[in-house]
Amino acid sequence: MLRAEPLVKIQLLMLASEAPDAALELARFGVFNPGTFNDQSGSLAALPDLLPDSPAALYREAWLEAESRLSKLLEQCGDSRAIEFPSDAAAPSLIDLQELNGWLKEVWTACLACHESDERLQDEKKHLDALEETLSKLERLNVDLAQLLHSNSLLSVNIGSLPANGLKRVSEALSMTSTLVSQFDHIGDQIFAVIAGPRTRQDEVRGLLAQAGWRELAVPEELRTHPQEARNWLESERKQLEEQSGVECKVIGVLRDQFGPRLQEARLRVALARPLAEAALVGVRGKGGLAALAGWVPRRQVHALRTLLDNRFRGRYLLDVREPSPHEAADVPSLVRYPAWLQPFVPLVKSYGVPRYGEFDPALPFALTYLLLFGAMFGDIGHGGVILLLSLLFARKLGRMALVGAAAGVVSMLFGVLYGSIFGYEDILEPVWLSPLHNPVYVLSVAVGFGVGFIVFTLLVNARNKWVAGHRAEAIFDSTGIAGLVFYLGAAAGLASVAGASIVAGIPQNTAWMVAIVGIIVIAGFKWYEATGGLGERILVTAIETLETGINLFSNTLSFMRVAAFSLNHVALALAIFTLAAGLSVAGHWFTIALGNVVIIVLEGGIVAIQALRLMYYEGFSRFFSGDGVEFVPLRLETQAGKH
Repeated sequence: MLRAEPLVKIQLLMLASEAPDAALELARFGVFNPGTFNDQSGSLAALPDLLPDSPAALYREAWLEAESRLSKLLEQCGDSRAIEFPSDAAAPSLIDLQELNGWLKEVWTACLACHESDERLQDEKKHLDALEETLSKLERLNVDLAQLLHSNSLLSVNIGSLPANGLKRVSEALSMTSTLVSQFDHIGDQIFAVIAGPRTRQDEVRGLLAQAGWRELAVPEELRTHPQEARNWLESERKQLEEQSGVECKVIGVLRDQFGPRLQEARLRVALARPLAEAALVGVRGKGGLAALAGWVPRRQVHALRTLLDNRFRGRYLLDVREPSPHEAADVPSLVRYPAWLQPFVPLVKSYGVPRYGEFDPALPFALTYLLLFGAMFGDIGHGGVILLLSLLFARKLGRMALVGAAAGVVSMLFGVLYGSIFGYEDILEPVWLSPLHNPVYVLSVAVGFGVGFIVFTLLVNARNKWVAGHRAEAIFDSTGIAGLVFYLGAAAGLASVAGASIVAGIPQNTAWMVAIVGIIVIAGFKWYEATGGLGERILVTAIETLETGINLFSNTLSFMRVAAFSLNHVALALAIFTLAAGLSVAGHWFTIALGNVVIIVLEGGIVAIQALRLMYYEGFSRFFSGDGVEFVPLRLETQAGKH
C-alpha cells in the first residue's frame, strides 16, 4: 500500500507475423506496461542493435486511419455498445488492417455523400425558416414588393422598424423632406413601417433614421413579390424539402442496414489491433521475420505470463526477464494498489505528482493527516454534519470525491465533540477535551507539537527514499536525512525545554543542544564536501546552506500554528455572528444565525480545506516526494469505440 509493487523488465522476442497476437495477449494479461529498449543488461541486451527496424510503425499508421474513419462512421451507421471479445479472437495482420481501411474508406465515401446531402437539406430548411420569419413581418403589406423596391424608381423606399415612442417625432422630421411614413405592423415596442420619399434626399433621410434607432429590414430576392405569392412559394419549397428529406432518410436507413453488421465486425478488429498500435508508440523493434516487445510487469506475475505465452505460442518465443538496473530507475513505472476506501484520496496526491518506483507512497499518511488537520481546524458537530449530509446528497455528481467530503464531515464532527461545539454554540455540550477559545496557548502548543512530529516523519521517509535509491551519503549526512533529523530533534528539544514543555522536562538542555550541534556540524561537513569551487566560495556555500537548514525546518514547524489559528478563528466567527444576531428581533436573530452558519460552512470550510492541502503539499510532500515518477499504464482492450 505504501510503496510500488516490485516490477521486472521483460523483452519478448517472437516471429514478426505473431507480433499483433503477442501484443493482444499482453493486453489480455492486463498488467504489461510497454517500455523502451534502453537497457544494456540481460541475455537480450544486444536486441536494440540486432533489431534496428520499427515494424509496427506501418501497423500503427493503418490502425489510426481505420480507427478515425470507424469512429466517424459509427456516428452515422453504427452504435457504441460494449464489444464482446471472443476468447479465440486473433489480432488482424497489417494486410488485414489495410484491407479493412480500404473498405472503411469506400463506406465513408458513400456515407459522406449522404451526410453532405443531409447537411445541405438542413441548411435549406434553416434558410426557409429565415425567409418565413421575414415574411411574417411583411405579410401585412398588401403590395408587390418588387415594384415597391425597384432600383430605378424615383422614390427611395426603406422598410424596417423603430421604437414606438419615436414614431411621431420621426414622422414630423421626415415630413420636412417630403418623405412619408406608413406603419404596417406593431410588435412589442417596435413599429414596422415603410418610409418613402424623393431619392434625391435619401442621404438626409438615412441620417434622421439612424438617430431615431431605425433597423432596416432586409428583403431577400425570394420575397420581392406580393406577400401572398411569396407565401405560396414558401409552402411549395417546404413540401419539396420534406419529400427530399424522406428520400434521404430512406437512403441513410439502407446504408445502416447494409453496413451496420460489418461495422460491428470492424469495431472488433480495430479493438483487437489497438494493443500493438499503442505499443508501437514506445517501441517495437524488428528485422526481417523477427520482432521484439519490451515492457514492465509485476514480479509476481512472471510465472503467469510464461504460462500464457506457452499456451498461445507453443514455444515460438524467447522471454528475457531481469530486475531494473540503477541507471533506468527513473523510467520504471510505479504500480501501487490502493484499497477502495483510499482511492478517492489518490487524485489529490497525484495532482502533486506520481511517486517514483520504490519511493514511499504518501497516499495513506496523506489521507489520515489531511482529515486530521481539517477536523482540527473546522471542529464542529453541526458544520461537520452539514458537510457529511451534502456529500451524501450529491454523491452521484461528486463521484469518488464524495467519500472525501463525507470523511471530512465525520472527522469535523468528532473534533466538534472534543471541542464541545455545535453550530458555533459552546454552551450546549461539555467539551470532551477542551475549548480552543478558552485554551489558546495550549492549542498553539499542540499544533506546534504536531508539526514537529510531522516533520520528523517526513525526514525519516526522505532518508529511507534516499537509501533505497542508492544515495546512501545523502540519506545519512544531508540536511534532509538522518543528520538533519538529529539536529532538528536536538534543537526542538532544547527550545521546548527553554519554554518549559513537560514532554521534554526529563531531557537536560545541555544534552539537547549538544545533539543539535553534532547534527549541524555533520550537515556542514557534508555541505563542504559537496561544494565545489575556491575556498571562499565553498565557505560561503556551506554557511548559507547550513543556515538554510535551520531556517527551513523551524519556519515549516511554525506553519503548523495555522492549525490552531483556524480552530480559534472558527470560534471567533461564530461569536461575531452571535453578537450581530443579539440585537435583532426574533426573526432577524435566527435569520442571521442561519445565514452566518452558511457563510462559515462555505467560506471558512473552503479555506480550511485549501490550508490543510497546502500544509500537506509544502510542509510534507516537498520534503520527501519527488513527484516525477511514471505511472503504470498497462495495455488493455477497449470495449468502446472512439477511445484513445
